Amino acid sequence: MPRADDATIQALRSDLALQIARRLRRDGQTQVAAAKALGIPQPTLSKIMRLRVDELSLELLLRVAVRAGLAVVLQTGKDPTEAGVYSCGLEVTHRKRNRSALADRAREMLIQGARFRSAERQLEAHLEHNKLVNELHRAASAHRKSPAGTAR
Repeated sequence: MPRADDATIQALRSDLALQIARRLRRDGQTQVAAAKALGIPQPTLSKIMRLRVDELSLELLLRVAVRAGLAVVLQTGKDPTEAGVYSCGLEVTHRKRNRSALADRAREMLIQGARFRSAERQLEAHLEHNKLVNELHRAASAHRKSPAGTAR
């Protein structure tokens, strides 16, 4: 019988591979082109796409997810069934962001608050956070597309 930590790692591998595969299918590239863009061999990408990730490290899958531009949250818990990978579905852009004392404080409060929540409440908070981030990105995108948002 696998240990709880091994089962958790396997659940994270499988979920992360699923998020990567969904993203790549949505992009519609061939496996050869996608593998080249991600900097991995095509057979490795094939394993990811078929969710055959027992031999792949979680670190490799994280690297592939970052290269694919996925924004993901990894969730663990006391029980392996609580583990999962959640994606907000937005493409991560690596641009310099302005630091905000308010944002830093909010981030710190989230971290502190997570220490006192049950695994179920942590998952709910992550899902609520992802919804808020999606709304903020949509609002920012709409602002950039509007005539007022383009004039600076």
